[in-house]
Amino acid sequence: MPLSLHQLSTNPGARVRRRRVGRGNASRGTYSGRGLKGQRSRSGGRRGLIRRSLRALLERVPKQRGFTSRHHKLAVVNLTELEQAFDVGQVVTPELLEQKGLVRTSGAGVKVLGRGTLSKKLTVRAHAFSASAQQAIAAAGGTVVRLHRRAPVAARAATTANEQANA
Repeated sequence: MPLSLHQLSTNPGARVRRRRVGRGNASRGTYSGRGLKGQRSRSGGRRGLIRRSLRALLERVPKQRGFTSRHHKLAVVNLTELEQAFDVGQVVTPELLEQKGLVRTSGAGVKVLGRGTLSKKLTVRAHAFSASAQQAIAAAGGTVVRLHRRAPVAARAATTANEQANA
């Protein structure tokens, strides 16, 4: 006997009956699981963040205020620190400043500021100098060497990716 459409049936449990709420005082009777009053208890009253879990998540997330600059700040060192840490005739480099613990990192660059006095002849290699620091180093008989400032790591990666795409 061939199979026909009227003989087909769905798998057991595949079709679940719709729950009829608000039909008597049983489990979901009087208020139909919506609570008592308020916007969410009425028809058409679900606006905004429907899922309460999403709202709770958004309330837990810390809000970022202010802004973060794309440009990394230079590490700063003053003339008084150079006076104390280095001997006469020494060459001061960003790497040496980092080793001596005068600056945290020389990744973005080092700027020498003119606070204090300098009496030693030093060759100072840095990425930036204040005008007063340049004058004080020159007055002590030292030399100022301005290093080329490297772009931050993220910016370097972006430019190399662009160069490879254009090649």
